[in-house]
Amino acid sequence: MTGTLNKVMLIGHTGDDVKMHYFEGGGSIGRFPLATNESYTNRTTGERVTSTEWHNVVVRNKAAEICEKYLKKGDKVYIEGRIKTRKWQDDQGNERYSTEIHCTDFTFLTPKNESGAEPSGGKTQMQDKQPAKPKSDSFANKNESYSQEEEEDDLPF
Repeated sequence: MTGTLNKVMLIGHTGDDVKMHYFEGGGSIGRFPLATNESYTNRTTGERVTSTEWHNVVVRNKAAEICEKYLKKGDKVYIEGRIKTRKWQDDQGNERYSTEIHCTDFTFLTPKNESGAEPSGGKTQMQDKQPAKPKSDSFANKNESYSQEEEEDDLPF
């Protein structure tokens, strides 16, 4: 096999709100820490031990704006992406390394009513709009139980 794979899948809790950086060309980057936990029982003492690993997550452009709007400190999220290591120099001229997870996909796992985000975030925008019209009549006939509440989901996707 000649191919390689760089893929990361994490489920964890955000350690802080998303910090945004905007660029002149209109692009943006959002960064936030993500904590994953591992629990095990110490064989010698029988004590339950939990260790936390911190990951630096980077999201770009529209995805960053969505994360900034909906993710708050402590929210549970599924992140999928790639590992990237950056090399840089600190103020004293020493070479430093930073390992980041460049996010390509994410799913919010904290229920709307438990999140730090405003619970009615997307609903206020949808209340004055009509529900989307089905693209074909066969779709409309199959889904007669369609309601506007299904359309008013708080998630942006």
